Amino acid sequence: EVQLVESGGGLVQAGGSLRLSCAASGFTFDDYAIGWFRQAPGKGREGVSCITSDARAYYTNSVKGRFTISSDNASNTVYLQMNSLKPEDTEVYYCATENLDTILKVTTTCMLYNYDYWGQGTQVTVSS
Repeated sequence: EVQLVESGGGLVQAGGSLRLSCAASGFTFDDYAIGWFRQAPGKGREGVSCITSDARAYYTNSVKGRFTISSDNASNTVYLQMNSLKPEDTEVYYCATENLDTILKVTTTCMLYNYDYWGQGTQVTVSS
């Protein structure tokens, strides 16, 4: 019932841009965290960025100044604007969300939450 669908990935040259989208459906909640993660073959999952319903945002150091996360409540969609892409950004990108209505919120990075709902991922490939 809960669905997260990523889109916007593709092939881009180094220095280019992509905007990833994550459309959520199947449930509603007042307090939430939405995150973008990425994973390359043979490597662990890395938290890229996240945003909460109180507008707290986090970016991992490797993407600061290049990526921007945003959300659109009207369309239940979260975006990841990716600029100045580098070959090392070549990974599968996943969006995830966590319902925080009954969870004690942390005051540090929203990457600390245990995300329950995940999309299937979208491939980002950056050529040099």
